[in-house]
Amino acid sequence: QVQLVESGGGLVQPGGSLRLSCAASGSILSINVMGWYSKGQGKQRELVARMYTGGNTNYADSAKGRFTISRDNAKKSVFLQMNSLKPEDTAVYYCNAEVLPWSGAWDNYWGQGTQVTVSS
Repeated sequence: QVQLVESGGGLVQPGGSLRLSCAASGSILSINVMGWYSKGQGKQRELVARMYTGGNTNYADSAKGRFTISRDNAKKSVFLQMNSLKPEDTAVYYCNAEVLPWSGAWDNYWGQGTQVTVSS
């Protein structure tokens, strides 16, 4: 069974920083894209940032210049460094990965979500 485990969320003041981490484990043959999505209260889940195995990245406009995505392919991990946090960043952040398991079919997998709250 493929599993994504997240950590790093919490409560920070405006202007502060957090680093989110996500590690994939289980019967994994290959991973393509890994990324982060957010869902604020009353809002749709939206892409924050993603990175493909070869290094190409996509960022939401609101994340550009403040957030940085990185990966450690050997550890099957993805990270999101969040700087200059704003109250509008408050949301549940979900790790996502496109995984080919040994059972044979590509599928999207999601972490449990970690709460990020930006408030004074």
